[in-house]
Amino acid sequence: MEAGGTDATGRPRGSESARPAGRRRIHGYDVIRGFSVVSMVGFHLCYDLAFIEDVSLPWFRPPYQDVWRASISWTFLLVAGMMCSHSRSNLRRAARYLGVAAAIYVVTLVAAVDTPISYGIIYCMGVSTLVAWLLGALLDKVGASQRGARTITVCTVTLVVAFLLCLEVPQGRFGLGQFGGPSVAVPLGPYRSGLLSWLGFPGPTFASGDYYPPLPYTLLYLAGVCIGRLVALRGEPMWLERLSCRPLEWVGRHALPVYVLHQPVLLAITMPVTG
Repeated sequence: MEAGGTDATGRPRGSESARPAGRRRIHGYDVIRGFSVVSMVGFHLCYDLAFIEDVSLPWFRPPYQDVWRASISWTFLLVAGMMCSHSRSNLRRAARYLGVAAAIYVVTLVAAVDTPISYGIIYCMGVSTLVAWLLGALLDKVGASQRGARTITVCTVTLVVAFLLCLEVPQGRFGLGQFGGPSVAVPLGPYRSGLLSWLGFPGPTFASGDYYPPLPYTLLYLAGVCIGRLVALRGEPMWLERLSCRPLEWVGRHALPVYVLHQPVLLAITMPVTG
């Protein structure tokens, strides 16, 4: 961070009070993230039993399965976006996510237990954090203006609406069809070659065990970034500062290693049991 000027909160850069949020841990974020991680482990346990071990779980089907999945992944992305305001280096954070995503692809390809994970949620968080890092200077400038909070609020609402409209772009549709509203077909051009699968236009033969492309999910992540900026401008809500649960906080602080390790552990448990 360069000396001089002000940060997103309007405080002088370089002072001890310039980034209190980055030095003071808000345990409520860890609780929310930890709860989502526990929910994710439960979801993947049900997935392994139903689709790998052929255990009958008739309730583990859409729409309940889709709602459960979205409650986990959307929370991950929003909270990860909000954490950009607390990170010392979003560039290093993005590199860490992308490195883990690459390792996950290699491991799932070699293990061949299920479809390899090409562009999963960790990849999405890496790309999204990189985009947030690139936009950091612009957000600093907006946040330092007198109308910064209003501008960021408008950006947040716009990003959420755009996310909902683009939610079915990987399936070739744009609009609110998933929610019973109108939608239109996206032209087939971007999908034909498969070269834009990484972005959100999967090719005809593309397959992945977990698929969270930047379009639409980076839009949700960036909405989280904007919410984090609003919180930095207005202060942490009291309920978030008071929210506490030691076990969930521990899981939330170690969300990435738990994510990496939980599936091998689940498979090691379920395979012998259902054997």
